[in-house]
Parts: sequence; structure tokens; C-alpha cells
Amino acid sequence: MVRMFIRHTVRDYRVWRKAYNAFDKERKALGVTGHAVYRSVVKPNDITVSHDFVSIGKAKKLAGSTRLKEIMKGAGVISAPTIWFVKAA
Repeated sequence: MVRMFIRHTVRDYRVWRKAYNAFDKERKALGVTGHAVYRSVVKPNDITVSHDFVSIGKAKKLAGSTRLKEIMKGAGVISAPTIWFVKAA
């Protein structure tokens, strides 16, 4: 399993969360097998999301997809995302 983390700042968490939830079926079709959302305690519009995949190839495909960029822009992401990949050691 490969886990991809995405961290970014959003304008309004509620607006972002609605868009994130609406992307669920598409996310699954793009290979996501599990996911979680985290909010900063100090800055609640600072969001970190994890997505699980069966391979690094599937993870990188989603990370580089035009569709993900469209969804993030429409959801009110206002900072450049930081994306990284991990696997269990």
C-alpha cells in the first residue's frame, strides 16, 4: 500500500469539504482505496488529506491529474499543495 498526503490551505472549510465529498466516486474510480481528512488545531483551514493506493503509479497518476487540480481550484484551495508519498517500513 502507498499513502499519498496532500496539504494545503482552503478559503472556507465547509465549501472545501462539500467539494471533497462530491469527488468521492471519482476518487475511488481513480484508484483510491481509503482516505482521511485532517484539520490543523491552530489553523482550521489548513487541511491535510491522506489517500491510499495499491501502487505508487496510481498515486502519482492522481497527484498529477488535471482533474484533481480542477477540483481543488473549485473547492477554494488558496495555497500551492504539498504532496508526498509514503509506505509502511
